Amino acid sequence: TLLALLIVIFIGCEFQKENRPNVIIILTDDQGWGDLSVNGNLDLSTPNIDKLGRTGVQFDRFFVSPVCSPTRAELLTGRYHVRGGVYSTSTGGERLDIDEETIAQVFKKSGYSTAAYGKWHNGMQAPYHPNSRGFDDYYGFCSGHWGNYYNPLLEHNGDLLKGDGFIIDDLTNHGINFIKKNKNNPFFLYLPFNTPHSPMQVPERFWEKFKNKDLTQIGSSGPFKTKYEIDHTRAALAMCENVDWNVGRILEQIKKQGLSDNTIVIFMSDNGPNGNRWNGGMKGRKGSTDEGGVRSPMIINWPGKIPPGKVIKKIASSIDLLPTLKDLADIKSEPKKPLDGVSLESLLFEENLQWDDRYIYNYWRGKMSVRSQDYRLSDEGQLFDMINDPNQTSDIGQKKPKVLEKLLKAKRLWEKEVLVELPQKDLRRFF
Repeated sequence: TLLALLIVIFIGCEFQKENRPNVIIILTDDQGWGDLSVNGNLDLSTPNIDKLGRTGVQFDRFFVSPVCSPTRAELLTGRYHVRGGVYSTSTGGERLDIDEETIAQVFKKSGYSTAAYGKWHNGMQAPYHPNSRGFDDYYGFCSGHWGNYYNPLLEHNGDLLKGDGFIIDDLTNHGINFIKKNKNNPFFLYLPFNTPHSPMQVPERFWEKFKNKDLTQIGSSGPFKTKYEIDHTRAALAMCENVDWNVGRILEQIKKQGLSDNTIVIFMSDNGPNGNRWNGGMKGRKGSTDEGGVRSPMIINWPGKIPPGKVIKKIASSIDLLPTLKDLADIKSEPKKPLDGVSLESLLFEENLQWDDRYIYNYWRGKMSVRSQDYRLSDEGQLFDMINDPNQTSDIGQKKPKVLEKLLKAKRLWEKEVLVELPQKDLRRFF
């Protein structure tokens, strides 16, 4: 009887393990909301990402931080980046506190194989290194900026080596090999691509299309002022098409291995565009806490499970990914620390859902904005109606004093309860 019970338990565990979905998160660097043809950009073509959106769910208003390392920290922990000690993109301020639990650790404890290939930007060496934060395998670079994208010096689990060709193609190759190796067990794959961040290097076959291209759409800063500015934009768009090609390669490998119906794929960016590019007319770009600096494309695709073609209008954020993916993977473990994010699972599957309004806080180096479903309180204290004035052209604070005071109160409370966790002086030592 005991043997039979053990067999049943074993079979049940194996069944659960086999049926847990694989998870792939593709995070691009400095790719704005407007850098996709699915979002209305007429100057480039991103067919693979567009298809991922059309056959999955798109979040219409999905928010991240204004710059790289804070967004990565929030994605990894489900908590606002200031709680994890991230206050800069360099000189140690990009490090994520070692007592923070990462999404990789959560999935690894549940039997997943884990890997990250790309730009880490949350700590250079152990105990901040990816291998110390739940990732079995890591290949890429840990800093926030890399000066060469062709055969660059990279690292693999702490060992230095030379990269193979253009960096995004190389990172994708590692992702493809990881998928092949783990096709028979659940895996969590994090692909933090480092383009279209500068330097503006891109394979010739992608640059050829753009080097003399007349651009039909302009950025929020108006017409291009210099040859450098227009070539910067051309190169960024070429890099975005290279990203799309590599996304297609990942999707093709998932299909080839027969994993499409059991793999969740997420595509998003870490902040607004890093140049004067078309971005839907939104105010702000990378580094800004206005809409254009923090609105990211966000697609979640799971064929046969998540309804295809759905567009969710409710606001959401990078802090929501960890709780959402835990629910989708049926991981029951309690978080080590309270999460700031909420699970979006019910938004994905239910229609006409009663969903409470919430506030999403965008903070960077003393500047802060607060977003509700309908309004944004800017860093300057202006109030904008984001439904009727999505480009933030008219301050309506005097017309809506009660709404203004409500958001100002929320801001003061967040500063008192959350921002206070960021120490005035960084006393963490380098190991």
